[in-house]
Amino acid sequence: MMNKRIAFAPIIILMFWAGFVCAISFMEAWLKFQAPGVTLPIGLGIGKLVFTGLNRVEIVLTLLLLFFVKRNFGFLKDKLTFMVAGLAVIVAVQTFVLLPVLTHRAVEIINGAQPTSDPAHFVYIGLEVIKVILLFSTTFGVVRKLKLEIHSS
Repeated sequence: MMNKRIAFAPIIILMFWAGFVCAISFMEAWLKFQAPGVTLPIGLGIGKLVFTGLNRVEIVLTLLLLFFVKRNFGFLKDKLTFMVAGLAVIVAVQTFVLLPVLTHRAVEIINGAQPTSDPAHFVYIGLEVIKVILLFSTTFGVVRKLKLEIHSS
């Protein structure tokens, strides 16, 4: 039988994560450049720190989500599993492919270089949009799953 308090952990994780990504990726990322005196190198330096922090938190949230979903629902049972796996894949791609490229590029610009054009930034933004959609969709999937579990017990 499912512990009902623990069963709500994935919902809390997903909603916290969605808020975190929305606040940083869709607000902080561009608003910092509106502040007086923030130059491109300063903004990129701040962005490097903030997105590294965001990424570390997302790795922890991904692991927690995987743990609680596995514990409460098991795996390979329905599309909820694929949504959670999709979130994990997005975080992995951002961590191991995109952030190293974007960090290197930011350091080059901070040091005065003009690096060639690279689509990594647009790919990262696209994955952020997909991630937020997946976070909300997965939340609704977990809620539906919990309703079924609670009503059947």
